[in-house]
Amino acid sequence: MVDWPVRLIPLMPNPEPGGSFETAFRELQQIVEQLEDGGLELERAIQLYERGTQLAQTCERVVDQAELRVTRLPAETASALSDAPAET
Repeated sequence: MVDWPVRLIPLMPNPEPGGSFETAFRELQQIVEQLEDGGLELERAIQLYERGTQLAQTCERVVDQAELRVTRLPAETASALSDAPAET
């Protein structure tokens, strides 16, 4: 039998809808490390996997929203500039 070192990181509460990407991503990284290290009981591994899935979805949602904001900026800026009166 292999004796794997186990580092248990407590699950954090569900991320807030407006929570920090960095916080969610950091926790996701910790979960991935734990799962990759192995040696977890099956139930704990499942809990971590489920939490990791939630965090990945949160991170993806935040990135999608940021991408949308960035792609809107040039369009809004161009529109505002075209509406401005011409200087003479």
